[in-house]
Amino acid sequence: MDLDLSSVEPFRAEVREWLRTHVPAAPLPSLEIEEGFAAHRAWERELYGARLSVVSWPEEYGGRAATPLEWLVFEEEYYAAGAPGRVSQNGINLLAPTLFQHGTPEQLARVLPSMASGEVIWAQAWSEPGAGSDLASLRATATRVDGGWLLNGQKTWSSRAAFADWGFGPFRSDPEAQRHRGLTYLMFPLDAEGITRRPIGRIDGKPAFAELFFDDVFVPDRDVIGEPGAGWKVAMSTTGNERGLTLRSPGRFLAAADRLLDLWRERADPGDTALRDRVADAWIKARAYQLKGYETVSRTDDIGAESSINKIFWSELDVALHETALDLLGPDGELEGDWLEGYVFSLAGPIYAGTNEIQRNVIAERVLGLPRAGR
Repeated sequence: MDLDLSSVEPFRAEVREWLRTHVPAAPLPSLEIEEGFAAHRAWERELYGARLSVVSWPEEYGGRAATPLEWLVFEEEYYAAGAPGRVSQNGINLLAPTLFQHGTPEQLARVLPSMASGEVIWAQAWSEPGAGSDLASLRATATRVDGGWLLNGQKTWSSRAAFADWGFGPFRSDPEAQRHRGLTYLMFPLDAEGITRRPIGRIDGKPAFAELFFDDVFVPDRDVIGEPGAGWKVAMSTTGNERGLTLRSPGRFLAAADRLLDLWRERADPGDTALRDRVADAWIKARAYQLKGYETVSRTDDIGAESSINKIFWSELDVALHETALDLLGPDGELEGDWLEGYVFSLAGPIYAGTNEIQRNVIAERVLGLPRAGR
């Protein structure tokens, strides 16, 4: 692991100064409502104008070819500044890395610039009523027709889909093939003829998700990612990003741990050593995840199934960190919007991106080499 950060300090200083002068003084409305979605899209345009929306991308697509270490530094500064949430995260953190690995030059040139600018916001359309963590059970179909595919079926818990412009996800293109084969990964406009979307409210009522219904939705061949029938391979590259650093970077938890430490200094009973120890534990784990991030970007190999370790670590840290904050606040926690909303959201972390129970199986079998359960 290379802990010499001197080479990235000029970049850090540039990002910190830009954020200091551009982060909105008042929080934007929630991005899970229509007004807030539009405000966050405008923020993405502002980031794009400064070439800060996708710093690690090649310059021809709107980035600045930042190194992985510089990207980590950007994330640290972004969250430390209290900048708005990224309404574009499904696109820039999940779909874009998948396209870089499996997309065609034409797809990269057509899709990435509008994604980087916030002009097109993407929804992740993976889960189905009978296929969540067990993605291979999906039943929505893609049927080959002249020039493309017809999509039929249902997706649910599609994040950002209530207000997004396009979606992406795997569909079953060969119902006779084995579960992990015969899938095709596609992109599709959410205003296409034959698509019906029904927003799904979270526990707070905000439509963070939507159900999507497909009725003979035509998708041209140019919007297939990877080879037809190889959708499982493409999907696994997406999950590696979803469970690894890109979806939940260490900077997110460093900023939250620092806020928790400030809260403890303001509210703690000096004699309550149990709460003190929980605060210290959260702070230490956030720093450990930061170091793990530095180690990951120093490697030359693909972390593969080890991304499941990251996913369990950050999702459980997120819950513990917010529970500690609410315990520090006591009854006031019901009135403290940021910590309470963050806690409610953190509860989804052990579920999305593949439940932590499934991730433990992945770690046991693919990282530790243990036999599969029941064998």
